[in-house]
Amino acid sequence: MDDERYMRMAIEEARQALEADEVPIGAVIVSPRGRIIGRGHNLTEALNDVSAHAEMQAITAAASTLGGKYLQGCTLYVTVEPCLMCAGAIGWAQIGRIVYGAADPKRGYRSFRPEVSPFHPRARVEGGILAEECAALMQDFFRAKRN
Repeated sequence: MDDERYMRMAIEEARQALEADEVPIGAVIVSPRGRIIGRGHNLTEALNDVSAHAEMQAITAAASTLGGKYLQGCTLYVTVEPCLMCAGAIGWAQIGRIVYGAADPKRGYRSFRPEVSPFHPRARVEGGILAEECAALMQDFFRAKRN
């Protein structure tokens, strides 16, 4: 139940991105005690920065909140499977658990070398939490862009 609750918070972040005409991906980072320590949504258009992904924004906010670069024991909730860039940052931050909603077979980290995890060796990964709702945000966004 906690996974769904936190994923709904990530979905709210994704909706903020959607309202700003950004790709609707949102993320939240939760401390081991259940406190939200970082939030983010895509800001690549607003910042004119290809690295301003939701996960990167959330990692920066969480590190600032904790006063350090390592987020051991924390859980990242993100609406879409992280890309390879974000997966690398998640690994370097030593986030202990990664929970994502919709898979991304074209650009998700698993599409590059599925047999190799870019995350910390002890990190646990779970996908598919509220996947349909997360995928619908993306599908609706890109459908609207094509029309």
